[in-house]
Amino acid sequence: MVSVVFSQTYQPNWQSLDKRPVPQWYKDGKFGIFIHWGVYAVPGFAPKGNYSEWYQHSLESGDSATVQYHRINYNNMSYYKFADRFTADLFKPDEWAQLFEQSGAKYIVLTSKHHDGFALWPSKEATRDWGFAWNAAETGPHRDLLGDLFNAVRKTSVHPGMYYSLYEWYNPLWKKDHKEYVDKHMLPQAKELINTYKPDVFWTDGEWDESDTTWRATEFLSWAYNESAVKNTLVTNDRWGRDIRFKHGQFFTPEYQPELDFKDHYFEESRGMGFSYGYNRNEDVWDYNTPQSLVLQLVDKVSRGGNFLLDIGPDEHGKIPPIMQERLQQIGEWMKLNGESIYNTVRWKHVEQWSEGKRDYKPVRKEGDFKASGDFMLKLTIDPDPGYAVKQVFYTYNSTTNTLYAILPVYPADKKIVLKDIALPAQANVSLLSAKEKPLVKTTGNNTTITLPAYNPVNFKAPYAFVIKIEGYGK
Repeated sequence: MVSVVFSQTYQPNWQSLDKRPVPQWYKDGKFGIFIHWGVYAVPGFAPKGNYSEWYQHSLESGDSATVQYHRINYNNMSYYKFADRFTADLFKPDEWAQLFEQSGAKYIVLTSKHHDGFALWPSKEATRDWGFAWNAAETGPHRDLLGDLFNAVRKTSVHPGMYYSLYEWYNPLWKKDHKEYVDKHMLPQAKELINTYKPDVFWTDGEWDESDTTWRATEFLSWAYNESAVKNTLVTNDRWGRDIRFKHGQFFTPEYQPELDFKDHYFEESRGMGFSYGYNRNEDVWDYNTPQSLVLQLVDKVSRGGNFLLDIGPDEHGKIPPIMQERLQQIGEWMKLNGESIYNTVRWKHVEQWSEGKRDYKPVRKEGDFKASGDFMLKLTIDPDPGYAVKQVFYTYNSTTNTLYAILPVYPADKKIVLKDIALPAQANVSLLSAKEKPLVKTTGNNTTITLPAYNPVNFKAPYAFVIKIEGYGK
């Protein structure tokens, strides 16, 4: 199948590149883990609601909270000195990889470098163009962090992928000449990453200051799709130049924007467990999404035909904060029991079923901010404001097995759920995942009433959503 799908040659223009199918492994996998890790983990700080990986930018632009925090803790120390304190001395890549696999994730996306330009691999361009050691192999941990994690992940069922920032805020070459930066720094780095580490995901960002022409984006993608070692498995996104996002690219990338829907184009929403991608020691436990909120966000994305990329932010020692480990384990417990309703599924003709009430609830945002909290999904499912409807059912569909999944955020108090506009044939087989007892099924007209067994906590060790499996229906 791969040889047929990817046998054509892709030209360096969007009309041609946009015809390349999204590799099936990615569409089947649904759930990925974003990992923001770099020298910004040393201060590990941002005002609540902000990104800690933007620490250097906040410092240089005079953000008062960041400047005060830096002065108290580091006096006038240069941001670049953080590299010495980025030790990764507790980094155990095999343990990370095992945790990712246990979470149910099918791929990871590690920041090979963020906007500060610090590389997690031995990049000669980083050191040459900055004029000092600015990669993890030559300073700080003195190891190839990217390579070590990729080697560990490849021992599991998880696909290795990487994030790459096209621009670097204060790179001397970038500040001098953008085109020269692209030709001598960005493109050589990007090709080295593809050739050396062979990622299955290449997730670009930091594109907004220049056009796709300046970034030589279509030229690079044509090379990646036609000639690179990962030409048949590589997945790329839509962040390739000013005004390209949500217009071109294999998958679109909403960011903390859960209400955005892309019916006719594959997408992947990313977000942190709190409000930051990088580790932010300023966040409290109540700033983190609950396991139910995260599971329902995953279900929501998958029901609408997309993927969910959930971020973790390790600290400077290479330790994943325990609350983040716990959230991944909790999601994994649910996936272990209900993963068949997520993996290998597609958007069905009905995405969800609503209760009575208003359906136009908007996520709460700070003025001028685009990020929505995870509470938005809870408001749409289990904790609505007065007068607003809830999503009673999310649908996912496996076209290979002709199996429909009805995913319920709440176990009905009266044990009954009416599936509207679904008239099940007699041969359809209905079951409740995690439970031994069979539901009772009654079809009346165009609706089907399913009566579930009495709720038994023993059956639901991860009671974040409940899955009704309907075999032999959905085509």
